[in-house]
Amino acid sequence: MTTREKLILTATRLFAERGYNATGMADILAEAGVHRGSLYHAFPAKQNLLLAVLERYRSGIEERLIAPAWEGVEDPIERVFALLGRYRLFLIETGGRFGCPIGSLALELHEADAEVRAMLQANFEAWLSHVAQCFVAAGDRLPADADRNGLALLTLTTMEGAVMLARTAHDLGPFDRALAQLRDYVDRLLAAAAA
Repeated sequence: MTTREKLILTATRLFAERGYNATGMADILAEAGVHRGSLYHAFPAKQNLLLAVLERYRSGIEERLIAPAWEGVEDPIERVFALLGRYRLFLIETGGRFGCPIGSLALELHEADAEVRAMLQANFEAWLSHVAQCFVAAGDRLPADADRNGLALLTLTTMEGAVMLARTAHDLGPFDRALAQLRDYVDRLLAAAAA
């Protein structure tokens, strides 16, 4: 593993655990076991490292999130809920401390500069694209006038809000109730198309 990769992996973990603002460059250096000169050679400023972390998330969404969630799941509608189930698993595995890293950074950096905002948006767009493709693949199982991109957006906002509420409450109840409502809505669309 290169020094650059080590720094990105360390920053990815620390930004997710502590937040961007609460993580100093000294923290990243200490955790990565890298000399200051190597850090500033690879990343002249903290924002450069943040952009590299966001690019890692965006380029790895298929391999690290989508593929494991969809393994063995062929039905496109069930793929959507398998992906949401993966977030539920993350909450369980972390004792309710998991937060969607992109959602958390977007909230923390709500006044971020244009380049950071663009990378945050690119991450959300990548997620939305995968989910929208599932709704498109459902074909005529959904009503013809159902907005597939809108359904993906509803899914993303439900997931982000559900994760935030479950994390705050240290309780899966809000997550499960929010996803049950989304499932009910999608099931009603499926029933309407079948009628």
